[in-house]
Amino acid sequence: MNKNLSCNEPLGRGRPVDRAGWPCRGSTSHGFLSRCDLSHFSKLLRGGITALFVVFLAAFTLGCQTIKPLPAVDLAQPGWVVRQGQAVWKSKANAPEIAGELVLATRADGSSFLQFTKTPLPFVVAQTTGHAWQIQFVPENRTFSGPGTPPRRLLWLHLARCVEGKCDEKHFTFKTLPTGNQVLEDRSTGESIEFFLSASSAQP
Repeated sequence: MNKNLSCNEPLGRGRPVDRAGWPCRGSTSHGFLSRCDLSHFSKLLRGGITALFVVFLAAFTLGCQTIKPLPAVDLAQPGWVVRQGQAVWKSKANAPEIAGELVLATRADGSSFLQFTKTPLPFVVAQTTGHAWQIQFVPENRTFSGPGTPPRRLLWLHLARCVEGKCDEKHFTFKTLPTGNQVLEDRSTGESIEFFLSASSAQP
């Protein structure tokens, strides 16, 4: 398994979509960051980092082989289909919710790019190709990667496949709620990602 102590700045592009429907607790009438009560934000951030650290420990037990870092992604290149929206992540069934902005991009060759951002910091940056995967946990400045199919315990790496109708139903549930939001959940751990994505925008 590859663990880098300094990861590159995520390369996802595009402005966030409207945040309507994803209210921030303790909000006021101002912008996204200023709407959030700072003490509540700090608690969420600490809780999210703790949850990510638990994911790191799980990842170390997966027996992944070391590979070279995947090439940087440029979403302006032809072939990428880019969608943006909002997501709420829970590291397990009874864990606090972490809300943020989501960018998901896919290509016809099976490659994917995902970035989950809790303003002002990216939380997770995930990338897959036809033969390898890589995921960055930005608050801890760590990167994990490996060949082949992504490990089941790294839920973010499976979101793109589920959105495209290729979900592993043995290990995950994927459904659309009456609100139009979609939910990906790990059957064994209760980890979940509820999200909404805008219409796709394909690069020419």
